Amino acid sequence: MFEGWRFILGSGSPRRRELIAGLGIEFSVEPVKGDPEVYDESMPVELVPEYLARHKSSCFGRPLEDDEVLITADTLVCLEGELLGKPEGREGAVDMLRRLSGKTHQVYTGVVIRTNRGTSSFTSCTDVTFKELTDSEITYYVDNYRPFDKAGAYGVQ
Repeated sequence: MFEGWRFILGSGSPRRRELIAGLGIEFSVEPVKGDPEVYDESMPVELVPEYLARHKSSCFGRPLEDDEVLITADTLVCLEGELLGKPEGREGAVDMLRRLSGKTHQVYTGVVIRTNRGTSSFTSCTDVTFKELTDSEITYYVDNYRPFDKAGAYGVQ
């Protein structure tokens, strides 16, 4: 099915690398340069991740060859209508996890798949419910897993 195609993951994320590797296809990694956080704040929350994934795709540093497939993605966490990006340092991560504790929130992932022949994209939304977390659970998680590169300050693969 995928024979003859060369897949490129336009991300340096170890989690995305693991997910693509789990598909059993060969791929290369070429992280996209550019400002991934540029979007109109009046944009509906559910459209932002796909918009950012399209932006990343458009910032890819070279033209695609005829046999190449570029995959870009972006994930955002939304709590009560507010987008939570990556935390700023330890205190930011602790604060985000305290806010998520005991609540249901949404995780939106936008994906763009592009070739020279065209582009396809989609967004997936998942409801995630956290149990009530104690401060010691939160600080243990932050100190041991260092979720500073994760939207919402936690990993959900």
